Amino acid sequence: MPGGDGTGPDGQGPVAGRGRGRGQGQGGRGLGGGFARGPDGECICSNCGHREPHQLGVPCYDKKCPKCSSPMTRA
Repeated sequence: MPGGDGTGPDGQGPVAGRGRGRGQGQGGRGLGGGFARGPDGECICSNCGHREPHQLGVPCYDKKCPKCSSPMTRA
């Protein structure tokens, strides 16, 4: 190591390669944010409060409330 400070050429020394793996910069949640809540839960109408079970593979924001046709959100 030139200078003995541990910096050396790329790929060597204690500093090289840190913070370059996947998930860095996103809080370690991985690519895409990682906010999925799993298969359980409910979809709730943002207008009237109607609730129905969440269906696997169908995002709540893609559903319309059967009572008032407003967009639904995940609970």
